[in-house]
Amino acid sequence: MDEKTLFFFAKKPESLPLYEQLEHRIQSEIQDVSVKVQKTQISFYNRRLFACVSFTKVRTGPQKPRHGLTLTFGLGRRLDSPRIDAATEPYPSRWTHHIFLSDAAEIDGELMAWLQEASAFSAGKR
Repeated sequence: MDEKTLFFFAKKPESLPLYEQLEHRIQSEIQDVSVKVQKTQISFYNRRLFACVSFTKVRTGPQKPRHGLTLTFGLGRRLDSPRIDAATEPYPSRWTHHIFLSDAAEIDGELMAWLQEASAFSAGKR
């Protein structure tokens, strides 16, 4: 783990193991991924940005777990799933989805299929 990533999680160290599992799955299942740690998010790129994690609040109220990460990714379609906490269409046929992750079990085949789709969608943009 590099210093920038450790600094990113300095105020929320309980979320670091969840991030490590997510990054491991992304790196092992999606080709040619680079990671960029910034002040407010950690971004995953192929040709372009296809996903990022942050501490953005997308779920509020009693159903929000205390610890976790917000995973954001873009697709050419809107996902219809109860797992999606928020979805917006900033451009025609470009949907941004936000999911709050609080448990490693949520990093499953369905989520990884969406991230693979997001990677392919991002790589195909002009």
